[in-house]
Amino acid sequence: MDAQSQWTGLDASRLERIGDHIERNYIGPQKIAGCQVLVARRGHQAYLKSFGSMDLERGKAMADDAIFRIYSMTKPITSVALMMLYEKGYFQLNDPVSRYVPSWKNHRVWVSGEGDDTVTEAPRRAVTFRDVLCHTAGLTYGGGLPGVGVQHPIDHIYKGLKIRSAGSKDTMMEFLDKLGQVPLRYHPGEQWMYSLATDVCGALVEVISGKPFAQFLSEEIFQPLGMTDTAFFVAPDKADRFCANYQRGADKKLKLIDDPATSAFMSEPGFKSGGGGLTGTIADYGRFCDMLRRGGELDGHRILGPRTLEMMHMNHLAGGKDLVQMALGSFSETANEGVGFGLGFASTMGQVETGALGVGDYYWGGAASTIFWVDPKEDLYLVFMTQLMPSGTFNFRGQLKSIIYSSIID
Repeated sequence: MDAQSQWTGLDASRLERIGDHIERNYIGPQKIAGCQVLVARRGHQAYLKSFGSMDLERGKAMADDAIFRIYSMTKPITSVALMMLYEKGYFQLNDPVSRYVPSWKNHRVWVSGEGDDTVTEAPRRAVTFRDVLCHTAGLTYGGGLPGVGVQHPIDHIYKGLKIRSAGSKDTMMEFLDKLGQVPLRYHPGEQWMYSLATDVCGALVEVISGKPFAQFLSEEIFQPLGMTDTAFFVAPDKADRFCANYQRGADKKLKLIDDPATSAFMSEPGFKSGGGGLTGTIADYGRFCDMLRRGGELDGHRILGPRTLEMMHMNHLAGGKDLVQMALGSFSETANEGVGFGLGFASTMGQVETGALGVGDYYWGGAASTIFWVDPKEDLYLVFMTQLMPSGTFNFRGQLKSIIYSSIID
């Protein structure tokens, strides 16, 4: 056994199957342009490699310090930020959000119809902080999910109010007040739907802390953790490190959908999306995962208390149900079978139901097929970065889990 395997308890030769799998199934057939994989266990890096290209049009190989659109992998970071304020006593999980957003006292719940024929009723209870952290608030994405579009009459109201539309200049409170005008899709806490709830969490961080959301993340999370390349836009001096973003066309060939040279991510956005606005590197997100693995602390900087973090990755869905029993809508960043949801993370409840190795891990992904997970039992984390829209095209998480967990020898 080599030294690295002794430190990590992972068979280094078996981990090389990761590269074989990616080259054979994805890079060679040009199903993705390129990717990076980071695996760490017991505080030691076990695997880190880059594959393929970061920009096919310019012939640029994937750089080790490449910058990616992490989209919904912003959500766990935002959730951690809000829970930092929980630890300071600003709110309890069952408190109504209307404590800080008075317009939310007027929420109604959709019953039937659309437009002038919409029928609503009073909610059975108010939307709570737990609800916005768990996606059980009754909000939707307003037709803004990639490849999904408008699915429900409520989505037309989001569109009409231009809630979180591209180029939005709304302040955080204006965003929250607009949401107060939209009927909830379902009664709070009674179902689960992927939604703008984490954008709400980001707005609440700004409203409660009194700091601009981006400043809060920078000062309270990114700087302490040394996440030097994570931001809501790519700085001009880092432009050459920014990946191109692709989509598979009907002919199964890769189509450029966001050129790094002209991308909206090259300029600072007006609205800072806590649900999907960040860009960053695999090294930066690895440091965030290492903080999670260590119970909320890294290099002497404590971000959260270990008990708070443990509570965050418990299943908070009503009655201990999984997403099969609770979820509405046709889009998520996870499969539903055997999967619970906590305060910003999905969690694996059972190996049999998910059909994947490992139980008790918590995770999330991004719209460009990025993924991460942290496994407290195995003291392990993974970060996978690529740029292919939309997520869910390939089961990268399940495939990588089968390779990595079968490499555990100690």
